[in-house]
Amino acid sequence: MKIYSDEELARLLDRKEFRLLSQTADSLGLECYVVGGYVRDLFLERPSKDIDVVVVGSGLEMAKAYGKALGRGAHVSLFKNFGTAQVKRGDLEVEFVGARKESYHRESRNPIVEDGTLEDDQNRRDFTINAMAICLNGDRFGELVDPFGGIDDLQDRIIRTPLDPDITFSDDPLRMMRCIRFATQLNFYIDDTTFASLEKNRERIGIISKERISEELNKILLAPVPSKGFIDLDRCGLLELIFPELAALQGVETVNGRGHKDVFFHTLEVLDNVARNSDDLWLRWAALLHDIGKPRTKKWEPAHGWTFYNHNYVGMKMIPGIFERMKLPKNEKMKYVQKMVELHMRPIAIVDDEVTDSAVRRLLFDAGDDIDDLMTLCEADITSKNEQKKKRHLENFKLVRQKMVDLEEKDRIRNFQPPVDGLEIMRIFGLEPTSIVGELKASIKDAILDGVIPNDHDAAYEFLIREAHKRGLEPK
Repeated sequence: MKIYSDEELARLLDRKEFRLLSQTADSLGLECYVVGGYVRDLFLERPSKDIDVVVVGSGLEMAKAYGKALGRGAHVSLFKNFGTAQVKRGDLEVEFVGARKESYHRESRNPIVEDGTLEDDQNRRDFTINAMAICLNGDRFGELVDPFGGIDDLQDRIIRTPLDPDITFSDDPLRMMRCIRFATQLNFYIDDTTFASLEKNRERIGIISKERISEELNKILLAPVPSKGFIDLDRCGLLELIFPELAALQGVETVNGRGHKDVFFHTLEVLDNVARNSDDLWLRWAALLHDIGKPRTKKWEPAHGWTFYNHNYVGMKMIPGIFERMKLPKNEKMKYVQKMVELHMRPIAIVDDEVTDSAVRRLLFDAGDDIDDLMTLCEADITSKNEQKKKRHLENFKLVRQKMVDLEEKDRIRNFQPPVDGLEIMRIFGLEPTSIVGELKASIKDAILDGVIPNDHDAAYEFLIREAHKRGLEPK
């Protein structure tokens, strides 16, 4: 991070949008500050488009005047019930709020709001690093107001609440999720007193909607090293309350001196491996859930040790319930995650055996356009501490990838449909829609995937005639 003097901050903010904010505030006789994430990210030298402005007075009045000053193309949205406003023009988006103080009822995170001073407004902020403000008024333009030592905490990489964390977290328990999310995104350390308060107040998370919790989980998943967030969620006791299936992955059982790996920490390692190679949120969800079925399938067998037979299928079937409870989208995104979880064992099974053309064709067919994501997940799943074994598996995956390229180029298997479809089968043999039509269509598909016939219409037609003849059917 970089420490700026007030003069340097003034130069950094010497841009049209901030100068216009300054002129508008001065013309109305209002104190005006840019606050929160924009100020934090300025010091962290991170890009930030979100400009939040606090006005000591009417934020609505300030927003209307600013929109008018911006002129043509400016769109002003007023949210009078909340005392907030938004001004948009092109890529510019500025949020306005009047300085306020808040009080809470214990059963709700919705505050009772009163007009307040800048100090009141900074007191209600969630963390010291988000409580800094820079004055935009002409005579104080660029002056930093940092009553809680946010700059020091940025330097020390600490997440800490401005006031008593028990009050901060009890008043608005979503701040517990935000605390862990910021620590994860920024790779910061949560102050000991603040962390102790997370543990103490964790049950309060029950009043927060599942949608808001999932929003924070998604942001944790999209962090550079998402495992940090899930470890902190587990350490403070929140994980078992918001995601019991993930918490259930923890622990190692030993029988006759033989134990299995801790699936929780293995899962987080896989997640971090995927995060190094993909920014896709739903592939990261797939990594987080790829072994979610293991606790329900774990079994000790004297001849084989610990087994988790069919954990991929069990895990796939658990996903709709998890998505429903967490209010995640039950659409093609969920189906994609299910597909990744169901298929994640297939490439590993291929490299453990001989890499046959037939097995690779079937994998290409089942994975379709998601095959590259599946391979990324499977390569991330190799977390053995035996470096030779790890290297051998990864080398074998390279062979599988190359064979996929070769077969796809030759056979066009990805997302293919049999070249003779059900309608044509019914027309050729004068059949109604019956099970025999499906069987004949499936036999063509299997013959192509097994390399018995090439993927073209003439070969498929000839094969169909032979198969139908075995069933006593002849063309009409």
